Amino acid sequence: VMSLLTVSSLSKSFGPVDLFAGISFAVPHGSRLALVGPNGCGKTTLLRILVGLDEASGGTVTRAKNLRVGYLPQEAEFEMQGTVWEACVAVFQDLIARQADLEKLETEMADPGQRERALERYGTLQHEFERRGGYTYQTRIKQVLTGLGFSSRDYHLELDHLSGGQRTRAYLARLLLAEPDLLLLDEPTNHLDIAAVEWLEGYLGQWAGAVVIVSHDRYFLDRVANGILEMAFGASEYYPGNYSAYLRTRELRWEHRIETFQAEKDKLLKDVEYIKKNISGQNVSQAKGKLRRLSRIVQAVEQIGMEAVLNQKWIETSDEVVIATSPFGPEEAERRVRALRPPVRTLPRLHLNLRTAPRSGELVLRTSGLEVGYPDRLLFASPDLLLRRGECAALIGPNGAGKTTFLKTILGQLAPLEGEVTLGAALKIGYFAQAHEGLNPENTLVQEIDSLMPHWLPGQIRDYLGKYLFSGEDVYKKV
Repeated sequence: VMSLLTVSSLSKSFGPVDLFAGISFAVPHGSRLALVGPNGCGKTTLLRILVGLDEASGGTVTRAKNLRVGYLPQEAEFEMQGTVWEACVAVFQDLIARQADLEKLETEMADPGQRERALERYGTLQHEFERRGGYTYQTRIKQVLTGLGFSSRDYHLELDHLSGGQRTRAYLARLLLAEPDLLLLDEPTNHLDIAAVEWLEGYLGQWAGAVVIVSHDRYFLDRVANGILEMAFGASEYYPGNYSAYLRTRELRWEHRIETFQAEKDKLLKDVEYIKKNISGQNVSQAKGKLRRLSRIVQAVEQIGMEAVLNQKWIETSDEVVIATSPFGPEEAERRVRALRPPVRTLPRLHLNLRTAPRSGELVLRTSGLEVGYPDRLLFASPDLLLRRGECAALIGPNGAGKTTFLKTILGQLAPLEGEVTLGAALKIGYFAQAHEGLNPENTLVQEIDSLMPHWLPGQIRDYLGKYLFSGEDVYKKV
């Protein structure tokens, strides 16, 4: 059976920086493939290449004939105006056109002169209309919208007035209703509450097509994925099964690779002992031969990188690499062999040193009689709240309940509909916005930090960005 999508030796570079290389995998019918890996390894870029929005630097993407692909980006934007309901109904345009044809034929059937011909056409058309879900599409729209957390009164919300989370959910609803052969989902659970995530898990379980998912939600991947493609260190590796199976298999593969590494290194150390013993004796020619071979192997391993040689015999590696230098001396050979170390598998971790802000007063936040929302729409009435210094409160609730609106009201970005908010004295507030408002997308990372800290030297800015794992050319990329 031909796969819906086949990727061969795919690579992507930005200028001199290789994002990934040599990525190959297939997406057969029924596949639920999860792409996992550290931030910045190229998962979103790979999805965009699969859709055709970005070009690869090398390799090929082969799609099955007439393949219909649906793509959910992290920040979805509609190209149309209208309401949530209209966006979903637009998926069924040709069914609606067929419905109009049927109604026209019903009128013609009332005319004795046209009845027979109209009846015959009506039978064929009605059968096709029913087969394609003409009588059930409105029910399906309601099921999907309800599953993704929309109430019936939300159906008539204008797309322009939706929050970021609501817009992504409406976009996902439309994608699911369109039933493409292949779904590409970039962080689909980011804007879903618990009930909607569970509904999506069930829906994808019954999905007739294939799915490629990027997600950091390991529990979601455990319940949905049947294959994992790990992207790390610029390469990729496939693991069958769900996320938990991937973690187990990955550990076993790693242990096996370390054993292979140790066995190959031990062979070279044995050769070193033979060379030292015989380089001045009667077996000098064999010792020199071994030294030439050993020099070649060590340089090949150093050139290709340890990651690339963990799976194969090192002597095979040495046949693939051009070595220019002459053999090492025996002491140099021993030093270079002993210096070979297996690669470090752990990725750099974020180490934040959050300094304590200047001590505020005892009172941090008090609300009384607070109602939040918009002039035409009350979202919720808050109980009276009191937050003291040192306390940590979590704000939970379904999508669209008004959590972000509540935060913006507290910050004074929105006026309360009723009641008041009192903030304590000497408060220094940091607000990490959902859609990264406050960042200028046209600025580079260096410019963005410079706009906040104009007195910092370039070196200070780079050091600071380094703490957040931005290094090299990354600091000159646009936000």
